[in-house]
Amino acid sequence: MEPASRSKRVTITDVAQHAGVSTAAVSKVLRNAYGVSPAMQERVRAAMAELDYRPHAAARGMRGRTYTIGVLLDNMRNTFFADIIDGIQEQLRDGDYTLMIGAAGFGAEAQGRTVRSMVDRQMDGLILIAPGTSRTEVLATAETTPTVIIGHHDASAVHDSVVDADDLGAGLVVDHLVSLGHSRIALLAAPGTKASRWKRTPEIVLTGGYREAMERHGLADRADVIPTDYSDEGGYRAGLQLLGGPHPPTAIMAGADVAALGVYRAAHELGLDIPGDVSLVGYNNTAVAALAPVRLTSVDQAGHTMGSTAARMLLERVEGHRTRAMQTSMTPRLVVRRSTAAPKAG
Repeated sequence: MEPASRSKRVTITDVAQHAGVSTAAVSKVLRNAYGVSPAMQERVRAAMAELDYRPHAAARGMRGRTYTIGVLLDNMRNTFFADIIDGIQEQLRDGDYTLMIGAAGFGAEAQGRTVRSMVDRQMDGLILIAPGTSRTEVLATAETTPTVIIGHHDASAVHDSVVDADDLGAGLVVDHLVSLGHSRIALLAAPGTKASRWKRTPEIVLTGGYREAMERHGLADRADVIPTDYSDEGGYRAGLQLLGGPHPPTAIMAGADVAALGVYRAAHELGLDIPGDVSLVGYNNTAVAALAPVRLTSVDQAGHTMGSTAARMLLERVEGHRTRAMQTSMTPRLVVRRSTAAPKAG
């Protein structure tokens, strides 16, 4: 006679109570984590068998893997993230791993909750795209879950990193705009937070490269950095502030294409022409930048390559092929289109 089906699924909490241990202990057994004694293994496994417990990724999870990779990003509207995710998926395509994406918003607390949720679901590894959550929390997570950080330049012995040489990218933009005759060049950069304790975020490195390039051209006193979110709305607000002021710049560099599109919208509302009244440069060189109505000059970060590299590095860690941390850097390239031109005379 077949046993009666349960009305609800057996949970990890049920297993812990049956075995008389903590849920953390059961989690360690499921992950084959270091430091679990043979006696604890046997006790938890026996409870799982008696309760007919099966993790969501049953056969694989029992061996310590769920074959899932978590990716954290702040929002789905930044098309640069699509390039990165395409690269990650291409690297994972021929394997057994499934990609799970968490769009957590810009807030550090919301991002932290998403990362913790991914860890709680026993994802085998994490790829965090320019995380806003604190470095302390990320380091603690990376101690137990293989992690790759995309964007932040802070090196660590516990996680891998994939970065763009953002300081060089900023220099390419300033050099290009100065060669056209611009001297009033403003930069839109993500604000970041001191509480996050990241010392070399992309926006910090980008801003440093911008200031160094402006100084190199004798324009240090004209440097103007406007903090704003890398979103259409963020670029729009900053564009209104800059272009509606008494001394507008003749050129604007946005730290992300998505923010540059917001500047486009602000310029249109103010009756200004790009590049006739103001030159505009983005960063990421997303597919949108190449569209005929936009034709945005932008810095190519090789987002697809960044994603595939991050996924490859993560799999090396997850599958035990490498234990030493690595940092890989992409070389930026300026793609000039119709959104930049010489400033108006006068």
